[in-house]
Amino acid sequence: MLVLFLPIYAVNRESCLPLANPRTTRQLMLQNKGFQRYLMMKIPAVHIQFLCDTKLVGQKMKMTFACNKTSSLWQNFMPGRHAIQNQLGTELYSVEVYGDLTFYEDFDTDRTFEKWAAVRVDRFGKIPGGMEGLEIPAGLYAVFHYVGKASDAAEIYGFIFNHWIPNSEYTLDNRPHLAVMGEKYKNEHPLSEEEIWVPVMER
Repeated sequence: MLVLFLPIYAVNRESCLPLANPRTTRQLMLQNKGFQRYLMMKIPAVHIQFLCDTKLVGQKMKMTFACNKTSSLWQNFMPGRHAIQNQLGTELYSVEVYGDLTFYEDFDTDRTFEKWAAVRVDRFGKIPGGMEGLEIPAGLYAVFHYVGKASDAAEIYGFIFNHWIPNSEYTLDNRPHLAVMGEKYKNEHPLSEEEIWVPVMER
């Protein structure tokens, strides 16, 4: 039997930031062989954070996991991103909108979802042609710090949905899923860094 200790951080709902000290440590006792293989990799750091209402501007595309068009989406978005007004920060946002919670309950690689390539703004204002605004409602997110190639990220998603969530104090919420890419994001570099934000709510 494997025993894993993961910190669950307290949440400061006023500042939308996690408190500095852990509130508790949840003991996860997992026997699944897939998780044992995952332990051979680096376990991602995770904290719970309250995200305020967030406005994004970018481009969206319908796709499936079987026919993934993420590269085309970003190739179309990147040349015009500097024309977006009222930007906050320099981070890039990859967003998945699945529609409802059954997407992961009955996972099908041919099921269509909506994916966005976007940046954060403080207000929408005039949106450049070919782009749209997306407002993400406030709520709790489990934030995972991922280090590795973008093409290897399926491993961490498997860990999150198959092991972390079922053994945590949280369940999935029906809000957009995010990947936030800052200055340390280097796509296929093995030391590339990004944050994976999964919408959750207390059980």
